[in-house]
Amino acid sequence: MGSGTSTQHHFAFQNAEKAFKAAALIQRWYRRYMARLEMRRQCTWSIFQSIEYAGQQDQVKLHDFFSYLVDHFTPSSHNERDFLNRMFTEDSIPQDSEMENCSDYESIEVPDDYTGPRLSFPLLPDHATALVEAFRLKQQLHARYVLNLLHETRKHLVQLPNINRVSTCYSEEITVCGDLHGQLDDLIFIFYKNGLPSPERAYVFNGDFVDRGQESVEILMVLFAFMLVYPKGFHLNRGNHEDYLVNLRYGFTKEVMHKYKVHGKKILKMLQDVFCWLPLATLVDEKVLILHGGVSDVTDLELLSKLDRHKVVSTLRCKTRKENEKQAEEHGKAKQTSSAGRPSPWFLPQSRSLPSSPLRLSSHQTHKAGRSSSVPCSGPLDPRWLSWQARRSVDLELERCRQQAGFPVIKEKEEPWLCRAEADSEAGELLEPTQEEWRQVVDILWSDPMAQEGCKANTVRGGGCYFGPNVTKQLLQKYNLQFLIRSHECKPEGYEFCHGRKVLTIFSASNYYEVGSNRGAYVKLGPALSPHIVQYQANKATHRLTMRQRISRVEESALRALRNKLFAHSSDLLDEFKKHDKDKTGLIPLGEWAAAVELVLRLGLPWRVLRPQLVNSSVGNMLEYKSWLEDLAKEQPSFKNIQSSLLETLYRNRSNLETIFRIIDSDHSGFISLDEFRQTWKLFSSHMKIDITDGCICDLARSIDFNKDGRIDINEFLEAFRLVEQSCSEGSDSDCPQAPNTNDSGAGQPAAH
Repeated sequence: MGSGTSTQHHFAFQNAEKAFKAAALIQRWYRRYMARLEMRRQCTWSIFQSIEYAGQQDQVKLHDFFSYLVDHFTPSSHNERDFLNRMFTEDSIPQDSEMENCSDYESIEVPDDYTGPRLSFPLLPDHATALVEAFRLKQQLHARYVLNLLHETRKHLVQLPNINRVSTCYSEEITVCGDLHGQLDDLIFIFYKNGLPSPERAYVFNGDFVDRGQESVEILMVLFAFMLVYPKGFHLNRGNHEDYLVNLRYGFTKEVMHKYKVHGKKILKMLQDVFCWLPLATLVDEKVLILHGGVSDVTDLELLSKLDRHKVVSTLRCKTRKENEKQAEEHGKAKQTSSAGRPSPWFLPQSRSLPSSPLRLSSHQTHKAGRSSSVPCSGPLDPRWLSWQARRSVDLELERCRQQAGFPVIKEKEEPWLCRAEADSEAGELLEPTQEEWRQVVDILWSDPMAQEGCKANTVRGGGCYFGPNVTKQLLQKYNLQFLIRSHECKPEGYEFCHGRKVLTIFSASNYYEVGSNRGAYVKLGPALSPHIVQYQANKATHRLTMRQRISRVEESALRALRNKLFAHSSDLLDEFKKHDKDKTGLIPLGEWAAAVELVLRLGLPWRVLRPQLVNSSVGNMLEYKSWLEDLAKEQPSFKNIQSSLLETLYRNRSNLETIFRIIDSDHSGFISLDEFRQTWKLFSSHMKIDITDGCICDLARSIDFNKDGRIDINEFLEAFRLVEQSCSEGSDSDCPQAPNTNDSGAGQPAAH
């Protein structure tokens, strides 16, 4: 019996040993499997971000080019000057009369058969809630209500300081949300999961409400409505996409004109002004700074709190004409000699726009009062102005209480010195920000954190800077802050801590690049200011996918976008490959292939790791590059009688061409008029030192107007570009691979996106 027991123990030990080995083997296999999935995910993420940032670089370069043309062109007539002002609207900040014309919503009739949401002012919580439900059901808000809401929003924003102050004493918690980018489903999901805004549940939305998504208008209407309902508990920061020049490229301008074909121009004009009045940052309990992008080593919260934010119409271009610099110098000297005192601290609630009561003042007077209080941020503040501002704030609050109690409104006596200052301000007010002011705003809207110490230019995006942990520490110590909350960057988990948990990135647009590409997130702050992160996926389809399926789906989308990018640079790649193929064998080593691709595209991707997904056939360690380029061409849509080189050029320049079209189309009509075409050609001819008559320009415009309706649409614009490229390439032998022709019935011209 003892022998039998010993044998059983032996077998049990052997079985246990096998089980341990099997478990270790399974664990090792699982870790390798997860490591490979993580590597694929990171490569996919790098592809999406590199392509996105490359597009932003193109945007900056394109507007730098047009800015150069405008700054070096001398208008010879009032029409030319007016066209330049329309092309780059920051040359002419919208005046009160223009805004009143754009906000003339009362003359717009709402048809009897309109079944969408209706608004009446002042807004109530039920109005804002009904708006969310209507948009969830895919209903559209009538243009009259859109303009009315924008008008009321502008009146409210003008009264706000550049840096909003929020306290957890008045709310149970404060919820901070990041980029939404036109994805209404994410906003609705946040309200469903976290609760609708209320006095006890404050919200801060940290910019980038528009572009890329298809429901940017609806998001703005919901956010503006709740801000008007809860002015002390619902706050908005400006992002780098709240910029009309950025909107030209990334879809918001097109969305507005598509949804509101009749009144779209007015809406865009109003939105441009509303964007300029959005606050730049929010401060929670004087300890947590919330801004869209980041900071730099020269970020000055005092200057940011005092500058005229409405002057910064676009962060893509700072207008610095010589005459304005001269005016700025003279204006600064006059202020320095006529005023005395000390600048107030940055942490006091300041605004270049004084609060004005909507109970007594019209919108014109309200804006006028706000503009009249402007004081140069570099000059000292007049003590009388500070005293008047304090008395004014108290009087407004007392007046509001009297109005609610039913007492008659008391007409306030104007300060004589203030009237004189207002007149002086209107006569000589500068319409452009200084270079330092503009740079401060660009840095907080465009910058990104980095792991290395220091601060350097953000060449990847083309604007702002990269700031290191030491820059963050310096700013926190200087202003006695605990940490920063920023957005601006898509993160796989929807959030990310860096700089020793002193910088928190929050991104609220889930599935940003592709379904399953990333989660959305928001952060909740209580009285202790300890961040509580909430993650989510707004798309239910992602919950039915395994992690491998999700990664594979996103990876396929990223590789498809990368192949399109490679095809768009086929000619440059071919030239670079030939440099490495000195013996003209048609073959290059795979290592040199990776180096050549990076040299041409400059995306900073791990090309050696991506090679198996991009190169399907190779002879040993050599690649037949012409065959590889032909394979790329086969994956592209086919157009009859279009050479691959022409199709490549269209792919490469499509976004730039559409942006150029919208810049020339300065009135946002969807068409380029003859006058717009003529003025633009004068810009180009002046730059290229070419003498061209108006008659020749008109003949050129008529040749592009294929349907002879007297104007040029986007398809005619792209078709003209294609024909020019085709004529330039005729008669020359091209080594570029030809796109396959599988459409015998003829293909139409490229459609507008």
